[in-house]
Amino acid sequence: MKKPFILPLLLSLTACATIPPKNSDNICATFREKDDWYDDARKSFQKWGIPVHVQMAIMHQESHFVADARPPRPWLLGIIPWFRSSSAYGYAQAKDETWDSYVDNAGSWWADRDEFDDAADFIGWYCSISYKKLGIPKWDTKNLYLAYHEGHGGYMRKSYLKKPWLMQVASKVARRAQIFQSQLNTCKKN
Repeated sequence: MKKPFILPLLLSLTACATIPPKNSDNICATFREKDDWYDDARKSFQKWGIPVHVQMAIMHQESHFVADARPPRPWLLGIIPWFRSSSAYGYAQAKDETWDSYVDNAGSWWADRDEFDDAADFIGWYCSISYKKLGIPKWDTKNLYLAYHEGHGGYMRKSYLKKPWLMQVASKVARRAQIFQSQLNTCKKN
């Protein structure tokens, strides 16, 4: 095998991998680095009414913008890889059955969980249902996140009240959304 073919092969393989943004805590830097992402999040906002900063705060919490994020795999006896605790996958950490419902009901037959535009649309769709079904305002990041994490049934049963750690995480997501909103206001001026 000739060596000149190795470099193009390696470059083509690494080009397929989506690298998370370098500064995921700064939404302006993220949108500058990933130039299609703002337009994708904006399209989701226009379609579902869930603000960009809310979508991005949820995605930041769920995957830190890692396209193929999954829950950690436990190890049996420290040496045997075991089953993951959830089928959550991708930017939005959507579970298989919830993603399938999105694909069926939102008309997104070709959507992929590891594509940013599809994940942003999914978060908008899910939070829009939370607004319609549960009456959670579209700007209420904390409660939208609780419904996102617990599912609509779990939210109605208030399962989150038995999870103090989740209440802390939801508050953190709400603070992140406020930070993102302030940053968005700043980067629009620049």
